[in-house]
Amino acid sequence: MPKPSSFTRIIMAQAKTNPVKDNRTRILLVDDHAVVRYGIAQLINRESDMIVCGEEEDAAHALTAIEKLRPALVIADISLKDSSGLELMRNIKAQFTKLPVLVVSAHDESVYAEVAFRAGALGYMMKQEALEKIVTAIRRVLSGNIYVSEALASKMLQQQIRGKTDVQDSPVKSLSDRELEVFQLIGQWKKTSEIAQELHLSIKTIEYYREQIKHKLNLKNSSELTQHATAWVQRELPS
Repeated sequence: MPKPSSFTRIIMAQAKTNPVKDNRTRILLVDDHAVVRYGIAQLINRESDMIVCGEEEDAAHALTAIEKLRPALVIADISLKDSSGLELMRNIKAQFTKLPVLVVSAHDESVYAEVAFRAGALGYMMKQEALEKIVTAIRRVLSGNIYVSEALASKMLQQQIRGKTDVQDSPVKSLSDRELEVFQLIGQWKKTSEIAQELHLSIKTIEYYREQIKHKLNLKNSSELTQHATAWVQRELPS
């Protein structure tokens, strides 16, 4: 079983040496950028009724921290160190059924929010709005409600009224959740074997997804697939 991060181990040690009950809402941060975790933690910890109880940068350590720290909420990014945030959400949904997840990500909400909700998230916000609205989003998700930006909420409502989605806005929206994950990793120059390892799937399954993506996006060969995926990642997924 993966060991908790140094930050999480410190929190766990403090809890053992200081058994005084803390009634603040415990929140676990999962993001592969330390600066982002620090900034979000500062915003959370200044609230009198909330505290960051742990920080992790990958899915495996996050699951271990959840088991040990029992947070009331997990804040996670879509892309994590050597792992998928979407896979983490699916595992949380399966193993910790009542634990809510709020996604805070640089990934385009118009593409990834719906995918994240299907994976088990209750909220989705872009990192650029976190400074002003992270606490509001946390409180809404903790109350059992869904959080999305006003722009996305309006767009989703319009789509529901029309009874269809604007797939033509971006061909990538025609991809399934798994296909989108594979497409993103291809755009990050990951080999088929690396994608299979990261998503815990067989190489044969990844090859099948590659063929499906080429068919849906009308791409002739693997070279076009890599070029298309790389351009999309550079355009839509800022680092």
